[in-house]
Amino acid sequence: MEFDTNSLEGIIQSATPLVLMALKSILIAVIVYLIGKWVIGLAMKALTKLFDKSDLDKSLSSFLTSFVRGLLYVLLILAVLATLGVEVTAFVAILGAAGLAVGLALQGSLANFAGGVLILVFKPFKIGDTVEAQGTLGSVEKIDILYTTIRQFDNKVVTVPNGNLANNNITNFSEKPTRRVEMSVGVAYGTDLKLTRKIILDTLKKDERIHADPAPAVYFTNFGDNSLDLSVRCWSDAGDLWPVFWDNMENIKEALEENNIEVPFPQRDVHHFFPEGNIELKNVEKK
Repeated sequence: MEFDTNSLEGIIQSATPLVLMALKSILIAVIVYLIGKWVIGLAMKALTKLFDKSDLDKSLSSFLTSFVRGLLYVLLILAVLATLGVEVTAFVAILGAAGLAVGLALQGSLANFAGGVLILVFKPFKIGDTVEAQGTLGSVEKIDILYTTIRQFDNKVVTVPNGNLANNNITNFSEKPTRRVEMSVGVAYGTDLKLTRKIILDTLKKDERIHADPAPAVYFTNFGDNSLDLSVRCWSDAGDLWPVFWDNMENIKEALEENNIEVPFPQRDVHHFFPEGNIELKNVEKK
């Protein structure tokens, strides 16, 4: 088979500039990629150091670092394609449409993500805190970017979406180092309230877990159906709240009994009024 030398030389001569241009574009693209990768590495190191110096939650800083790295690499790839002469407008449009479709499909997850960011940034609670939110009371075990895990006191584990947490009330029982202990005590009608108050306060003073400032207080609060109701208030460390409550409820009961102060139980006085005249009471047997 014979080749036309003139035609072959013409093809080579005409193709040589195109090949050189392609090699030049590829070389520039490789250089852009290497430089961009180096710049991204420096940027990520600086961002990591910035997050380490801040008090930002580790899970949030890790997520943001990964997100920024991915975004920078997407921009780098678009720059490389543009260097190669590829029209990137179509790619940007496709990415935008894909992002919109994903956003519509994952509205709930995006709301949870936004809620997780707000929780990790503003920190209304942290791991180990006792909180009440969304009808759940327990200790926070884990805070992820989408969900928060709460362990209830009966050892049940509840996973709560962060979107709901961020947009509703949260009661944090561990935010402050001290808590007020409130106890309700009822004594019988006719009881000396001043003596009762002294006995209760003397009982509370024996517990070293109870703070002297603010001082414990006993208030008469209500004329109950069966008792005179007293509200007993004192302060303790947050971790001692329930032990102080349980121990002193029992101690107050024993102190009142030792001083012959009656702790009443529900009772009723029933009065029968009969009309004048003789009344014959008969026993009726059931058949």
